Amino acid sequence: MKKQWSGKRSFYPVMLALLVIGVLSGCAGKDDKTSEQLSATEIGKSIEQAVILKDMKKQDLDKLHKLYKIDAESIDDFILYTSTSNVKADELAVIKLKDESEAEIVKKNMERRIEAQKMKFRDYRPDEYFLVDNHALKTKGRFIFFAVSKDAESMERTFDSAF
Repeated sequence: MKKQWSGKRSFYPVMLALLVIGVLSGCAGKDDKTSEQLSATEIGKSIEQAVILKDMKKQDLDKLHKLYKIDAESIDDFILYTSTSNVKADELAVIKLKDESEAEIVKKNMERRIEAQKMKFRDYRPDEYFLVDNHALKTKGRFIFFAVSKDAESMERTFDSAF
């Protein structure tokens, strides 16, 4: 009778371990595939639904190059919004690069933009300077996210949840 009980006792932990491994391996494969198929435009649409961008204007590739010095050849997809007024600091950019190795270069260019904006708004518009100083800038694989806005935290959460 003791042998029967010890056999059942070792059976349940083994089955539980197999179940956990199966669930975890199923989830791991799904995330990699999703990030490769994801586009900056899709992330941008999610952000548009999460926050109101009425005071921002959608921009083109020329503006992206002008602001961040990014070559068009290195970009797979992007969205860019800037303030409709030059006395506001609001910006939103989600960029998907063709090659992940270029992410650090692009991030440094964006940091130069941040420093220029800080200089512009420091004495002139303290509220806008605060927004620039509390910007969100991050990379996730081939994606770069940049936001200067009172809603930057919500935008960042939406960006993170896309992955």
